[in-house]
Amino acid sequence: MQTMTLTEPATVWTDTDRRMMARAIELAANGVGQVSPGPLVGCAIVSPGGEIVGEGFYIFEAIKHAETIALDLAGEKARGATAYVSLEPHAHYGRTAPCTDALIAAGIKRVVAPIEDLNPKVSGKGFAHLRAAGITVQTGLLSEVAEQVNEAYLHYMSTGLPFVHLKLAVSLDGKIATRTRDSRWITGAESRARAHELRHAYDAILVGAGTAVTDDPLLIDRSGLARRRPLVRVVLDDALRLSPSSQLATTTSQAPVIVFGGSDSPELRAQGVEIVNSNRGNLRGVLQELGNRSLQSVLVEGGAAVAGEFIDAGLVNKVTFFIAPKIIGGTEAPSAIGGKGAELMADALELERVSVVQRGSDIEVTGYPRHEG
Repeated sequence: MQTMTLTEPATVWTDTDRRMMARAIELAANGVGQVSPGPLVGCAIVSPGGEIVGEGFYIFEAIKHAETIALDLAGEKARGATAYVSLEPHAHYGRTAPCTDALIAAGIKRVVAPIEDLNPKVSGKGFAHLRAAGITVQTGLLSEVAEQVNEAYLHYMSTGLPFVHLKLAVSLDGKIATRTRDSRWITGAESRARAHELRHAYDAILVGAGTAVTDDPLLIDRSGLARRRPLVRVVLDDALRLSPSSQLATTTSQAPVIVFGGSDSPELRAQGVEIVNSNRGNLRGVLQELGNRSLQSVLVEGGAAVAGEFIDAGLVNKVTFFIAPKIIGGTEAPSAIGGKGAELMADALELERVSVVQRGSDIEVTGYPRHEG
C-alpha cells in the first residue's frame, strides 16, 4: 500500500494543528463498522482563535460527509477558519456534491489533511481543487496515524483486494486446541470481548472447513455496536463438509454465508448458503471475489491450515494473537500456524509496528508483516 502524504518542508505545525488533527482522526473512528465500502472521515472546523466551531464524521447511511456536517454546524463561523480533515476531501460528484465545493463556498481559508485519498476518483484532485480556489492546503500531519485508521480502505483502494487481518487465540506454548480439539475457551472474557470489537470493524470473517465442522461456530459480531452491514461469513471448504444443520447454514437470514468449494450442495443452497466454485489453492482468487463484492476487509480466524496458507501466500496484512497464560502441551495438539512455514529463521515472517496490550490475564500482540513495507 502506498499513500501520498505530500509533506511540505516549509510547514511548521503548531500545538493547535496537532491537537485538532488528532481530534479529526478521533472523530473519523466514530464511523467504524458504518462506512464500508467508503472511508472513515472526521472533520473539525477551527476558528482563527483556536475554537472548534463545527465537527462531523462520516456514516454511509447518513449520506452527508464529515466536512458538510461540520460546516453546517459552524455556519458563518466557518468563514476564515481552518478545516482539519482526516482524509483528502473529494472534488467529484458521487452520492453527494463535492466537499471541496462546500469548503470553498463556506469561506474556509486553510485545509489541513494528513493523507491523500487513494480512490482514483479523488486522488490528488481534491487538494488541487482547493488550491486552485486560493485555499492553503497543508498535508502530512499525523499521516501514519491517519493511514492506520483507514488501513483497510487504503489497501482496498490500492490493490482491489480486501485487507486481511489474521486473528488467533493461543496458549503460551502456541496451541489453539487440546489433542481432543477442545478449544473453548483458551482465552479469558476480556480477550473474547476484544475479539468481537475486531469483528465489528471488519466486513467479513473467514475460517476453514475444519474449524467450521469441529467448532460449529456462529461467527457473528457480538460487540453490540452499530454496524451498517451484517458480517459476511466465509468458509473455505473444498469438499463441502459444512452441514446443512450447522449454525452457519441455519442462520443465513441473520448474516450471509459464502462457501468457497470445489463442488455443489443443493442442501446448503436450500438453506441460503451461497456456494462459489473455487480452488482452495487460489486464495488470491478468493480475495478478488470478496473484493468484487465491495468487501474491503476480512478477519481470518483460522484454523491452523488456513492461517498457514494465507501466510505462505504472503496475503496477510495484519496479525493479532491473544496469548493466554496456559500450557496445553502434547504433540498431537494443533499449533496456531500450519502450512509449509519457513525453512530458515531468516525466512520467518517478522512483524513490525508491534503493540502489546494486556487483556485480563491474557496478552494481545498485534503487528504488521514486514513484507508490507
